[in-house]
Amino acid sequence: MILPTKYLSADRSLIAIGAEIIKVLSETPRSVSEVWERVTASRNPHAAPLTYDWFLLAVTLLYAIGTVDMRGGLLAIVSGAKQ
Repeated sequence: MILPTKYLSADRSLIAIGAEIIKVLSETPRSVSEVWERVTASRNPHAAPLTYDWFLLAVTLLYAIGTVDMRGGLLAIVSGAKQ
């Protein structure tokens, strides 16, 4: 689930989706809905479809490992977290 396996493709792994989220947030903090829109728009059309709950699991993973945080209602990369 977090990492790809022979049963879970890389584009569905939470770590890969998390990387896409970090890429969107590297520019500036954004609302969760804006990050969702940008991530889904930038995904490869041949990749497995990304559902909102799977997206939120990736955001939760990033929060749990201290990479992102909510600041003023916006999702932001934590200072000191490498991109």
